[in-house]
Amino acid sequence: MCCVYESHAITDAIDPVKCVAYFTGPPTTDTLHEQIKNVTLKLLAYCQANDWAGYDPYDSLNSQVLKYLPFLDFRLFRLGLTQILRKSPFNFRPVLGVPKTQNPKAIALFLMAFLKLKELGLLENEDLITLMTQKLINLRSPNHSYWCWGYSFPWQTRRIVVARGAPNLVCTSFVANALLDAYEERHEVQYLRIAVNAAEYILNELYWTEGDSTACFSYFRYPLRLLPHRVHNVNFLGAALLCRVYKYCGEERFLRPALKVARYSAAKQHHNGSWDYGEDPTHRWIDNFHTGYSLCALRSICQDAETSEFEVHVRLGLEFYRKHFFKEDGAPKYYHNRTYPIDIHNVAQSIITLLAFKDLDENHLRLLHSVFRWAMAHLWDEQGYFYYQVFPFSISKISYMRWSQAWMLLALSALLGQYDESTDMSFSEANRLQ
Repeated sequence: MCCVYESHAITDAIDPVKCVAYFTGPPTTDTLHEQIKNVTLKLLAYCQANDWAGYDPYDSLNSQVLKYLPFLDFRLFRLGLTQILRKSPFNFRPVLGVPKTQNPKAIALFLMAFLKLKELGLLENEDLITLMTQKLINLRSPNHSYWCWGYSFPWQTRRIVVARGAPNLVCTSFVANALLDAYEERHEVQYLRIAVNAAEYILNELYWTEGDSTACFSYFRYPLRLLPHRVHNVNFLGAALLCRVYKYCGEERFLRPALKVARYSAAKQHHNGSWDYGEDPTHRWIDNFHTGYSLCALRSICQDAETSEFEVHVRLGLEFYRKHFFKEDGAPKYYHNRTYPIDIHNVAQSIITLLAFKDLDENHLRLLHSVFRWAMAHLWDEQGYFYYQVFPFSISKISYMRWSQAWMLLALSALLGQYDESTDMSFSEANRLQ
């Protein structure tokens, strides 16, 4: 189903019926479970009806206009076009000839979600798991000896253009983790072998050091003339994958650099528990979902490497996360020091992060319920998808398949699992925490 890009005043956009459903007090245990299940299955149906393909906030350079008007294809124009389309509440992509695509990272998120739904008995067509794994195999970056993945669009950094499909660490780590999830469920050795090879790509092509104090993973392989950035969530995600691979194969060559990189970025944590996005002068911001990435990756590192070394960083970072990224009504702030735009990606990662650490504080469950209810009242469309962003006086209703729908399907599948009667948290416990 094609989505309409619109901007409406918030007071006009909120459905009063939804507000009654989600804000008149704690739902019963049955309605809580049914709300989550119904939304999850409706979102799944929407994504399947769209063949798992869609637009992306950063896909402007897929425009056919650039192909036919090459005089527009220069760095400042590419940067400007990307920012205009990313921030605009209106759908200019059809006019510019930007196609909907299947993104490897979105496919990986779908696979993770399907595996969770299957465990809950809610995936009617289990062939979807095979379909997603085959898609990931088919979508690997071309002309590379390693198994690795990139985005389904080219994108302009401040310095270079990254080609469509060019591999990067974030995309590769999510795909490899999804395949490891599939391996755990299906015991297909091929999935494990591919994930191990993807870890070798990160280790052999993206790992770099500088003196004794700096060890990092590059986001992608930079040209020799450029120094790579030092980005903390990238470091933690890469280290977490290597530690997970180490857990399966027991090879120290994965563990040692992973811990060295994690130590570097952990040491860059501020005294208040926060991390800047990166160490470059242009990377000095602190945002919600990248902080969530880092915290979840650090916990994964501790579990898979069987170390308590980073627990103090996790607890300090989690305290900052709770205090600075949520409004009283559950709206997840984008940055630690300002609210807008309120982004659906932050909703999804907030649910995932708070679930990951529910054992540390039962208030995390209350908070993630507030996030869920806020998203349902402000960002859910009854056609079966989630809007992109909320601004002070408007809502961007763009449907992004990777950024929005795939992430929310994973978050809701994880959330649904917490209310299943077979898990360690009963419906009555969930209701008590409302």
